[in-house]
Amino acid sequence: MKKEKIFISFVFCTIVLNLVSCTNLNTNSKQTTGFDTQEVEDMETKNLSGVIPDKLEYIPDSYKQPATQQGTLNKLTYQTWESFTYENHTQRLTKDAWVYLPYDYLQDQQYNIFYLSHGGWSNETTLMGTDRNPTYFKNVIDHAIEDGKMQPMILVLPTYNNTSESDSGDYSLALELTDQFHNELINDLIPAVESKYSTYTKDTTLEGLKESRDHRGFGGFSMGSVNTWCTFRYCLDYFRYFMPMSGSYSTDGDYMAQLVKEQGYKPEDFFIFAASGSDDFAYSSFRSQIMAMENASDNTFRFGTSESNGNLAFLVPEGYSHDATANYEYMYNGLCFFWNSKR
Repeated sequence: MKKEKIFISFVFCTIVLNLVSCTNLNTNSKQTTGFDTQEVEDMETKNLSGVIPDKLEYIPDSYKQPATQQGTLNKLTYQTWESFTYENHTQRLTKDAWVYLPYDYLQDQQYNIFYLSHGGWSNETTLMGTDRNPTYFKNVIDHAIEDGKMQPMILVLPTYNNTSESDSGDYSLALELTDQFHNELINDLIPAVESKYSTYTKDTTLEGLKESRDHRGFGGFSMGSVNTWCTFRYCLDYFRYFMPMSGSYSTDGDYMAQLVKEQGYKPEDFFIFAASGSDDFAYSSFRSQIMAMENASDNTFRFGTSESNGNLAFLVPEGYSHDATANYEYMYNGLCFFWNSKR
């Protein structure tokens, strides 16, 4: 096992304007020397996103109020199958997801799309609410797009709950359901969403979804982070971007690297924006996973400040714990990064 090349020091910084104290683990020798010339050229060709900030940006208080230019929340009802017997197709389920469309959405314009998974004890309405009762995070997204901090994109809020709304409240069951969710995600949810709304997908066949993977992301907090890692494990064919937050999957870095190789992908084919607060009860295990990945023996994962010099970023805001405030701030910063090469 290689010795860690990143030394973390928590620095109590004075808050300046709207920036929050945060440890950035994305600067080290690997980010400039880890990729060979061809890999760098490939990454620059696909470099659709911005630069990882040194510090997380606070969500401005004004962003919690309704914006002038407001996007919409739309309920999408779709058909799928019971999770544990999915392949047998014996028990049909009808489920809902909520879809955020940016202000002035046009059906003839192509949009990037990001799927956001809720955590435990939650459902598809937890993160952004509904059309009649949105959470303040919906206002945050509206403002960020209106002010040009975030690219206009489609957000999808699904649920891994299976036969009961309370499934996510059972920790052991939720672990199993997140491991099964990829079947529904790829075969039912994505086709239902992306056949209705305008993305970069030419068609919703598996081949069509593969061709548009550069324009699709998945993220989540807590158990939603576990769901994100499961998506990384099973669905690299269909997703380029991942945003796991405060929820670990495996502390075996070589195993995580093997998952990439088994799916036929290289380090330049994905980017992971990870975050967890220093006071989060999940931080220790989450950090252990991220550091193990960075230290994988084949250098599959490399810390970087952008897609041109790495494929892994890890932000650790000082004093943040395991709560909705941290979740919203991580999502806000991550979504401002993806597909935003001007930032």
